[in-house]
Amino acid sequence: MVETQSKRRAIVAEDESLIRLDIVETLQENGFDVVAQAADGETAVALVREHKPDLLVMDIKMPNMDGITAAEQLKNDHVPIVLLTAFSQKELVERASEAGAMAYVVKPFTPNDLMPAIEIALSRFAQLTALEAEISDLSERLETRKLVDRAKGLLTEKMNLSEPEAFRWIQKASMDRRLTMQEVAKTVIDQLGAKS
Repeated sequence: MVETQSKRRAIVAEDESLIRLDIVETLQENGFDVVAQAADGETAVALVREHKPDLLVMDIKMPNMDGITAAEQLKNDHVPIVLLTAFSQKELVERASEAGAMAYVVKPFTPNDLMPAIEIALSRFAQLTALEAEISDLSERLETRKLVDRAKGLLTEKMNLSEPEAFRWIQKASMDRRLTMQEVAKTVIDQLGAKS
């Protein structure tokens, strides 16, 4: 039972059933659990939102909604997408990239073509996710620093503390009250800033 939990989950969206079955088989042979299949982009979008897979392998030319439009709709759904197509025109590749596709495979392809593209897509997606988390963390730290600097300024101005004393005061208040420095800084700003 533990083995199935560690398997990466995938959805395959391809309107040609024989190609779809080949993709499913290739994924399963390479340790993926194919949790759903779709024959059009609209269904693929709904299935991704329902199953939250680790990967979506999707054809571009499909009925109801093409793969690029589906990829655009899934931009905020946090899933790496590998697009498949019989066409390799430059503008199609650019549109696929802008839509958030992590890799692009031209038909006809073999498992030896598909699997490296999938691994690259998963790796790129992991890097992008880590980068987004790092940016978020840095933004949070910058916000904290701005608040602490503003609070230090108020403490030096209103309480006649030096800048290092003001910082130590915020740090000590943070530890004593078990609050973050950001929370202490906000309180100082609210209380001393209102008296300005």
